[in-house]
Amino acid sequence: MTDAASDTVTDTIRLGYIAAGPEGETDLLLRAVSDRLIAAGLSLAGTVQINTLQPGRSKSDMDLFLLPQGPQIRISLDRGDAAKGCRLDTSALEEAAVIVAQRLEAADVLMVNKFGKQEADGHGLADSVAAALTDGKPVLCGMADHFLEGFLNYASGHATELPRDADQVFDWVLTGHRARLAG
Repeated sequence: MTDAASDTVTDTIRLGYIAAGPEGETDLLLRAVSDRLIAAGLSLAGTVQINTLQPGRSKSDMDLFLLPQGPQIRISLDRGDAAKGCRLDTSALEEAAVIVAQRLEAADVLMVNKFGKQEADGHGLADSVAAALTDGKPVLCGMADHFLEGFLNYASGHATELPRDADQVFDWVLTGHRARLAG
């Protein structure tokens, strides 16, 4: 790819990610940014995660709130406190992915609570991420440390790490949205 062609691709791909922080912090940040974007008049598709700790249990229930107005879908399996390994309910995630894909065309922005193993393997919200990027829409992803390498491989050098600051993330998304409209 020539330098000019590479610059054009970099200028049109708006894929941002927020690296992992303390548990649940990224979820709260994405929720705050989504609320501000909606208040600013943008239409969103995607997911934000809600973790709910149940009394007497060591692990939270994981739900996805589907933007912009729900529903909320439980994506964790209750395997008991002693269970090890992944608790993701992949069929529930795929159900959420279908709804997000249906809403994506009308959206200005795609938010993905976490780009994880399912997305790195081409499942979950991977198709919606690719479709949004193809259409020039800003895509904002939460990131767990152990999936960062897979995400960066998927992004092929076109991802921007964003600070853990709601104002700066909001500005990044809004700038990307305005650039798409102007382009």
